[in-house]
Amino acid sequence: MAVNVTVSGAGRKTRGTPAWLRRLGLLRESPVGMVGAFLVAFWVLVAIFAPLLAPYDPNANNYQALIDPTPSKEFLLGTDNQGRDILSRIIWGSRTVLIVAPIATFSAYIVGCMLGLLAGYYRGWVDNVVMRIADILLSFPVIVLYIFIIVVFGASMLNIIIAVTFIAAPQITRIVRGLTLEIRERDFVAAAKMRGETPLYIMLVEILPNARGPLIVDACLRMGYTTIQIGVLGFLGLGLPPPDPDWGGMVKDTYGMMSTYPHMSLIPCAAISSLVVGFNLLADGLREISLRD
Repeated sequence: MAVNVTVSGAGRKTRGTPAWLRRLGLLRESPVGMVGAFLVAFWVLVAIFAPLLAPYDPNANNYQALIDPTPSKEFLLGTDNQGRDILSRIIWGSRTVLIVAPIATFSAYIVGCMLGLLAGYYRGWVDNVVMRIADILLSFPVIVLYIFIIVVFGASMLNIIIAVTFIAAPQITRIVRGLTLEIRERDFVAAAKMRGETPLYIMLVEILPNARGPLIVDACLRMGYTTIQIGVLGFLGLGLPPPDPDWGGMVKDTYGMMSTYPHMSLIPCAAISSLVVGFNLLADGLREISLRD
């Protein structure tokens, strides 16, 4: 009798473990996913502890360092064309990316999921209206839309988030719509309708959780795309206004000195690339896990 009780308790404990926690544990079985998780976790920790890790004020000018801006014992990664410590600016710039990219991606998913659920669940004229609007937005080159929005509303963290949300939401809408069209035909959705559940309940409780696998993978990939887009906006001078540290802006400010002091541009480029690679590898790892389930 005691053995039966123990086994039953263990079973309840296993069933009680959240699905996302079990998937996170399975990530250890994917070397690619672990490398991606390490890179992302590294930059997250750098952003969190930026005040403790940065050796100097990121906006402080040391004009004596302009005599030799190459890496040294005093400035481990050298200084830029204004005598500012590159290491400190890289550390503080990680905060910009890891605040803007997650908020923008999350906002885009809120808008895209709601529109995709409405289009896929109701179909008919709702589907036609939503998808035609999405098609119109997707027909424009992405960089042109970014430039238009930032030029009209100005360069700020809020406007960058709005621009990313506005441009990414139609892409997410198409993905969610396709998943909704498939899931809405399953038996548990029909059972929810027979119980008299509201359409909102069915969309948010029955359909959306069962589409989370592909959406989580897409969210990781989209975080990488957003990181690149933030860097491109900064390179074009449409990112955060100076002197705030911005990886793309750091490349723009020192691009003219590439032939003389390449470290000024290559180091922020390496920071952008490492974070993007981290998100992409993490997405590959999550995809491997989903295929095994």
